[in-house]
Amino acid sequence: MPAELRHYRDDSNLEVDLVVEREDGAWGAFEVKLGADREDVGARSVLAPDRKMTERGERPASVLAVVVGVGGVARVRPDGVRVVPVDHLGA
Repeated sequence: MPAELRHYRDDSNLEVDLVVEREDGAWGAFEVKLGADREDVGARSVLAPDRKMTERGERPASVLAVVVGVGGVARVRPDGVRVVPVDHLGA
């Protein structure tokens, strides 16, 4: 898949571990939080830049996700953020 992989940090201290942007401009934000109690922190990390981009009239993210530790079930939170256990990647 032709895409660029980046890290994001801006002057307001918003930070995202991974931003994947395709050639067509579609993008997704991914935060890696392997601690069991860090899912909410990860979700906030991907929601904030998406909200900022949308408020500026930019294209919203196609996917927002938090990669968590092994075990568990992949799911979508009520806020739309996907939660993906690391052992589900590549499956």
